Amino acid sequence: MNNPLVFLGSIVGLSIAVPVFLSVVSYDGIEAIQKESALSNPKKKIINYETVDKEAPLINIYNHKTNKTEKMDIEKYLCGVLAGEMPVDFNIEALKAQAVAARTYVMYKENQGKSNQHSNAVVCTDYNHCQEYKNYEELKEKNGQDWMDKYYPKIQQAVRDTKGQIITYKGEPILTLYFSTSSGKTENCEEVFAQAYPYLQSVESPYDKEYSPKYTSELKISNKDFINAINSNYKNAGLNPSNLENQIKILNRSDGGSVDKIKIGNKEIRGREIRGIFKLNSSNFELKFGENHIDFLVKGYGHGVGMSQWGAQGMAEEGYRYYEILNHYYQETDITDLY
Repeated sequence: MNNPLVFLGSIVGLSIAVPVFLSVVSYDGIEAIQKESALSNPKKKIINYETVDKEAPLINIYNHKTNKTEKMDIEKYLCGVLAGEMPVDFNIEALKAQAVAARTYVMYKENQGKSNQHSNAVVCTDYNHCQEYKNYEELKEKNGQDWMDKYYPKIQQAVRDTKGQIITYKGEPILTLYFSTSSGKTENCEEVFAQAYPYLQSVESPYDKEYSPKYTSELKISNKDFINAINSNYKNAGLNPSNLENQIKILNRSDGGSVDKIKIGNKEIRGREIRGIFKLNSSNFELKFGENHIDFLVKGYGHGVGMSQWGAQGMAEEGYRYYEILNHYYQETDITDLY
């Protein structure tokens, strides 16, 4: 070696570069492993759940727009639900998962008995109470014939390819709650809706961050408007403008990361109540205090229980089948073919 200083410099450079390179590679590898392990290392083989071939049943559906009860083929009804509940440009496997979840919801409601709220129908067409539903004519009027030609066959395929299939727990149809976007984990049902279900428990949902445009959102509100909103809803809160940051503290969070309880002034308030007051996308939020305002930094969109639709889309895009998606979000369940 003609110049020992050059040789020594090369050794030092390598001693720095190699660990940095390895750390980058290791980080990417760890993140990939974490995503895979979070989804319980699902099987990559195709399973055929079509074991029964019977005629699809007719069900009574209360149309809240016409105020009439209609008898309809359940599979035709599901096409209208799928078009209303999930973006139709989603991966076909995500659409199939949604179709099975929607079908299961109907069967769950039927098992519960007909409701007077539905004029003795099994379900209604109001998304505030049951599931969103748009019939063929409504979809055509809203989206046009080109949209119908492009997307409606895809909707029909997702329903047809899962004909008669529902999700069951111990042989009974489950309550298939679903929502738009998780914050990285779903929520335990009992922490949101009070009642516990063994199949509606918190699970990892790692693809929402990558795929959902609704993963994060922000709301900026003036100190004055914040104080007025709290004091008008909670008379004994006792908020005042001075040192507002010191009057607010998040007390605890759910397993899924949502705010469970927050102390504001003299009042302990549920996170979901704060979500409702300020119309936040979810109950998973942080607070950032400015000089004259508060920023809500929010993750996720929806109540967080059950299947994340954007999480399902991410799983589908990553190569997971519809039954793998359903088995992940609805733990310890089976898929049963009824007809």
